[in-house]
Amino acid sequence: MKRPRCGAAPEPGCLQVWAAECEALAERWRAARGSAHGGAATVARQLRGAFGELLLRMRGLPPALPMMPLELTVLYNSLLFVMGTSDCAIKGEAEEIRQGLLRVLEACGTSGQDLSTEQLWQKVLQEVTAEELLAPVHRLGALQAAWWLAASCLQNVTDLFRLLSNAEDPGRAPHTGEKNELLTLLRAWRAPAEEASVSLVQSSEDLKETLCTAAAFLQGLQELEAGNLPNTLCLLQEAAGGFCSRRVLAQIYVCLGCCAQRMGKPQTALQHLKRALQVDFQCHPALSHAAVVYQELGETDAELQALSLLYEALEKNPPSSTSSSPYFLIRTDLLVNTPVLASLLRRRHPSEVKYLLAQRCLQNGRVGDAVEHYLDFLALLQEGLQQQAGILVPLDGGSHLPRIPEVFLEAASALEQDGRHQDSLTVCEEVINRTTNLIPQTVQVEKLEQPECTSLGTGLAGGLLSQKRESLCCLTWRAAAYLHQGWVWTKLGKGKEAITQFSRCLNELLRFQPCGRGLEPAESLLPEVKVLQKIRLLSLIGRGMQFLEQEKHKEALLDFQHGLQISPDDPTAAFYLVKVLWKLNRKQEAADYWQKYLESPAGGDGQQERQGRPFPLYLDSCMKQATFPQNESLARCIEDYLRTTRQDSLR
Repeated sequence: MKRPRCGAAPEPGCLQVWAAECEALAERWRAARGSAHGGAATVARQLRGAFGELLLRMRGLPPALPMMPLELTVLYNSLLFVMGTSDCAIKGEAEEIRQGLLRVLEACGTSGQDLSTEQLWQKVLQEVTAEELLAPVHRLGALQAAWWLAASCLQNVTDLFRLLSNAEDPGRAPHTGEKNELLTLLRAWRAPAEEASVSLVQSSEDLKETLCTAAAFLQGLQELEAGNLPNTLCLLQEAAGGFCSRRVLAQIYVCLGCCAQRMGKPQTALQHLKRALQVDFQCHPALSHAAVVYQELGETDAELQALSLLYEALEKNPPSSTSSSPYFLIRTDLLVNTPVLASLLRRRHPSEVKYLLAQRCLQNGRVGDAVEHYLDFLALLQEGLQQQAGILVPLDGGSHLPRIPEVFLEAASALEQDGRHQDSLTVCEEVINRTTNLIPQTVQVEKLEQPECTSLGTGLAGGLLSQKRESLCCLTWRAAAYLHQGWVWTKLGKGKEAITQFSRCLNELLRFQPCGRGLEPAESLLPEVKVLQKIRLLSLIGRGMQFLEQEKHKEALLDFQHGLQISPDDPTAAFYLVKVLWKLNRKQEAADYWQKYLESPAGGDGQQERQGRPFPLYLDSCMKQATFPQNESLARCIEDYLRTTRQDSLR
């Protein structure tokens, strides 16, 4: 038997005044959102306060059944504006809904202060029987689901819609065991019919369609993050056929493209990304991801074209606001706001794209184009893009690109390869000058193993290691600048100047003093230490080559021997050592080294270590110059010597 209803009804005049005010506010919104002159966002913020004030006046009276449908409608409209004028759903929205439900129970003659959210909803749905009250309760349920969805509480949304569905049909068997139960419940949910006179600023049906699209989109992103790509594909395809703006639809196509790319379907990925641009030509992440796919396919022309278009688009179109049209207050982009989506849609800075163009041109041997892009990028720096932090900062906080000194060194490498030797020397000098006061007299790093780096990421020990690694970075850049200058002078045929710069590079490297027990395994060294060792090797080879040209064979011999101590398997140092020994008439030693390195894997292919680019891009040109030239006459001499010694031993 139902409890007796309680709560005195307000005067009919109050209800009429409140209903008229609600209708006037809703009509003002309908006019604003349909206006061709814009300004809907401003009106929305004004109506947010107006509906809030109206709700406060209504709640000044004790709850009564006759007023509850209108009060819940005002609450619904008020919360729509609260959520719709915020960047995301806010925490207070859930508490407002709870207070509304408690007033419904109080009007029905009961209470639910001590009930959990799920229990409160269950009790309200059991108590409410009048159709005119059931409809606004369902609207609040959909709004509660929207808030939970924005907070990624998918299980709570599922539980709530199971309650709402069962309230419509108590005899319905609950859905169980379905992978996407929430979507099944959302599709099956039928909100009670609403009277045409109800002053709603967004209908339940519109909200339902938005929830379906957002749920499919959100679950698709979660499946993508978990690596369940077939499920991702199905969910995102459903979201693409849903209820959303063109901007959000383009974002869904970008996610579909990323999913196809991870599934090993690059052509399908490109189709999705092109579709994103057709839907919204300002969807810049589509161009960014397309460039990555083209790179994987080895289509360099298409990749560079995509990056060029992206740079032009970013230069012309500044970032837009969160929504180009506030027609719907509860939108898909409001409900789907996750780190994985933010990562996929990360907006690149124009300078970052300009750098990528330069880098990819240099990597693909398009030196002339690379130089132009690097010079454009350096001009951006001169205009003050990163003036506040010198040249030691990354390009931007979310970027995985190199530090600025590395970009300078890459530019120097490109200039040198393009024959612009003086410009290359100047850029290197800039790096040297900027790092002069940043390196201590000695840089000591204890326990260079990689595991120590991760375990000491926090605390005092981690801070000290971080400072030492920063000193190592500065030392690396400074030494690399001297190294580049040495090779530039080598190309210019200036042996004396080249030896001077190679020697300065080696003297800089003396600042680094590892404090370990002997030689550490190469795979356990810090990346900065590996690069320092490579720079030392390249400097020794470069200086040794110059000594060799100047007939200073003993000095050259020492440099090549030291080079082999650093990298015992390096074929260039080994073959130059053979050449020096041969010139010093130490023929048996030369022949022994020759045979040893011809039989080693490194001797068979001197380019192996560059595969996979284990060293920074700015060292590539130095590594190419530090290769042993094909010397058939030396090879014939050694082979003749070995043949003669074998014959002598057989006699």
